[in-house]
Amino acid sequence: MDPSVAVELVRQAVLNAMLIGAPLLVMGMLVGLIISLLQAVTQIQDQTLNAVPKIIAMVLALVFCMPWIADRMIQYTQQTYRDIPEVIGR
Repeated sequence: MDPSVAVELVRQAVLNAMLIGAPLLVMGMLVGLIISLLQAVTQIQDQTLNAVPKIIAMVLALVFCMPWIADRMIQYTQQTYRDIPEVIGR
């Protein structure tokens, strides 16, 4: 296998991982920012207050985005399987 092909395969895998994880990470970041602002305004500094809403928001984002995530993973897997003969033939 040519090194450029291996680099391209790794690049595609990392790009898909980032795209799949992005909605959950963005949701966690936004909820964390909102909770931090509320804690700063109300001067409540409880660490557990930040974790529970983040977990709930990320689970809801996962449930909402699951069809898109599954579709993206299926497309990537199908494309990878289709490219096997081409990659091996090089």
